[in-house]
Amino acid sequence: MQPPDAELLRRHIDGDPDAFGELFLRHRDRLWAVAVRTLGDPEEAADALQDAMISAFRRAGSFRGDSAVTTWLHRIVINASLDRLRRMAAHPVTSSADERVLDGLAAGRARPDPSSATDTSLDVTAELRRLPHDQQAALVLVDMLGYPVADAAEILGVSQGTVKSRCARGRARLLPRLAHLRKAPGEPPGPGRARRNRSAAENVLPGREGGDPS
Repeated sequence: MQPPDAELLRRHIDGDPDAFGELFLRHRDRLWAVAVRTLGDPEEAADALQDAMISAFRRAGSFRGDSAVTTWLHRIVINASLDRLRRMAAHPVTSSADERVLDGLAAGRARPDPSSATDTSLDVTAELRRLPHDQQAALVLVDMLGYPVADAAEILGVSQGTVKSRCARGRARLLPRLAHLRKAPGEPPGPGRARRNRSAAENVLPGREGGDPS
């Protein structure tokens, strides 16, 4: 029987050289997904995850047990990813792929292959980066990774209502910008196409709950 997360963290604090590595391997895939979805760049995500795990390794003794160990780890990864986003915003270095996406969006050009998962991912990533960081984090956890609102709220250290509000505001900004996705080639403009485009854009953010919070 595998030891619980809290036991592994305690062993690490007590000097067990293997405990933290075992804890990290147990949650590595989900932590990586949080970093890469938040940053949209595997290299930046790898650096953020490394920074986060070094921080968690060193700060393990400060863990008070107010939340689950996995929640604590996720929070550190989110914070490390958002720190990188802030540095990237202050000193922007845009990849050639991002430039092509943003140029196409600005010019209103149709995507060369609307069904391409890669093109869709680039579009979503480029537009997600334009959102405030708190909205990015909420959308990554809830809509992209499928975390329940309650779990996302605990990871982010805010109320469930705040998470819902951030998601709603983020979607309201994103959906009009992503309405071009998956539109039928050659389809004439009109209300029918507009409804279908909005539906397609909503589907880009799986896990979207019906209705905005009150």
